[in-house]
Amino acid sequence: MAQFRMQGSRVLAVDLAGDSVKARNGSMVAYDGQMTFKRMTGGGEGLRGLVTRRITGEKMTVMEVQGQGTCWFAERATEINLVRLSGERLHVEASNLLCTEATLRTGTEFTGLRGASEGHGLFTTKVEGQGWAAVTSDGPAVILRVAPGLPLRVDPGAYVAHTGNLKQSFRTDVTWRALVGETGGESFQIEFEGDGLVYVQPSERRTFAGDA
Repeated sequence: MAQFRMQGSRVLAVDLAGDSVKARNGSMVAYDGQMTFKRMTGGGEGLRGLVTRRITGEKMTVMEVQGQGTCWFAERATEINLVRLSGERLHVEASNLLCTEATLRTGTEFTGLRGASEGHGLFTTKVEGQGWAAVTSDGPAVILRVAPGLPLRVDPGAYVAHTGNLKQSFRTDVTWRALVGETGGESFQIEFEGDGLVYVQPSERRTFAGDA
């Protein structure tokens, strides 16, 4: 089984003993031992299904890394967050998914208006199974708990990922912004209800909601 460990907050070290991981193409910064790197193309299971999303215009190329030794990954000096999955599902934007264990299954999920508000199109990524996933964020991510009866609203540009049994809905709330004579992306939010965790970054992407 691949061993994921952090070296600082922006570099992921993965120890391999003949097994493999899937990672964003070009994210390898160093390795030792004997490694092979295979660029993955086409559709199919796992991260292969993320290579080209023609329906949304989004493209993501990944590679399979296999061998004996240690491989280090990073992505434009962004912060890296390790998520351990034990059978549950991780929902994450493709642009924030850095690396997964080969044991995890990865596919796409329809998000509709929520995805459009974030500027990512109509689909997002789902990762499920047993193993580690590494997720990037623009600055240290904050992990917020959602509990039954205590919904959470998140700015679309700050959303990174979530786990657990959560229901999402798209909300607009312009009243308080209008009172202070301002408009902006905060008028549009994603509301999460249920039981789970939401990963939020301390930086906002440019989104459709932000232009509204």
